[in-house]
Amino acid sequence: MTMLRAAIAWHVFDLSHSAFHLGLIGLVQFIPALTLALLAGAVADSYDRRTIMLCAELLPLACAAVLFLTTRHGAATLPLLYALILIVAIASTFDNPARAALLPTLVSRDSFPRAVTIASTNQALAFVTGPAAAGFVIAAAGVAAVYATYGVLIAGSLAGLAFIRPPARDAGVRTTPSLHAIREGLRFVRRRQVVLGCMTLDMFAVIFGGAAALLPIYATDILHVGARGYGVLTSSLECGALLTSFVLTMLPPIRRAGHSLLVAVGAYGLATIVFGCSRWFPLSVAAYMAVGVADQVSVIMRSTAIQLSTPDALRGRVSAVNFIFIGASNQLGAVESGFVAALTSATFAVVSGGVGSLVVLALVAATMPQLRRYRIEFGSPAAGTE
Repeated sequence: MTMLRAAIAWHVFDLSHSAFHLGLIGLVQFIPALTLALLAGAVADSYDRRTIMLCAELLPLACAAVLFLTTRHGAATLPLLYALILIVAIASTFDNPARAALLPTLVSRDSFPRAVTIASTNQALAFVTGPAAAGFVIAAAGVAAVYATYGVLIAGSLAGLAFIRPPARDAGVRTTPSLHAIREGLRFVRRRQVVLGCMTLDMFAVIFGGAAALLPIYATDILHVGARGYGVLTSSLECGALLTSFVLTMLPPIRRAGHSLLVAVGAYGLATIVFGCSRWFPLSVAAYMAVGVADQVSVIMRSTAIQLSTPDALRGRVSAVNFIFIGASNQLGAVESGFVAALTSATFAVVSGGVGSLVVLALVAATMPQLRRYRIEFGSPAAGTE
């Protein structure tokens, strides 16, 4: 998926030479997540999740074939690219809640935190290697070859899913997709401090503390390190996240998940402030890597706490709400950074964002004691049987 996103961005810019059209990619990808995610969560709680994932991945496989053939024959157009991006985004909207809800049913509760850590490691590795692989393939054989490679990888994912045998779910607790089922999921999120607190911290910390949209300004106008320095800055966050994931896979699972989450968000805000104030490139790289470290710990703690605090019958709907929070934070974070920087300065936008993250942390910690005290208790039944 990260390879495809990089290839699509390259292809759109190659056809349009317009930053506006690049911005439209994010909008097209976000629309399904905003409009269909709650329905997708209800579907994930009503039907077999593996089957949903298999069906959802057939759509990107078909899109890969269309992208390859039209690009190879010079028939790819911007409307076609946007239409296929929309189809892939719709498929992901249904795939993501089913995937997140399926994982706790495949491993025991004791093993689940490590499974989340490994999954986060895979994701961090994908963000580091996918765009780079896309660039190498485009340089060697053209963008059509990326679409072909993507299709092969999706086919491999489908083959892997075919061998998964999740435990049978209790038919008596299943619901049919409906407004009542969606409201039931929303009520659960609102009433559970652990779940709501995790989602709130994620959304507002990223909205206020995200500095990714302003990295070009820091590289050129503040640190004066040019394009190469920009590349180092951009990759430092993912390198910090990847290093953290590898370390956590070798350590015992963290039991005090709530406390660790709050500490991680605090470190995220402080590291963002240091990055915003820094005028020395090595310190900026170290601070932005620390942002990635703290963010990765936060991701693992949030994912573990949300899934283990949610009954299996509601996991699809709760995961869907979580993905809406994540999508909103990523999109609104870039908007907030850009607007504040335009009105004031890039430094003020980043530093005030870090301070905002700490304020949100203080409010959540003060008003949600259940999140502060949340611990992962091992030796319980499998996560899927809660």
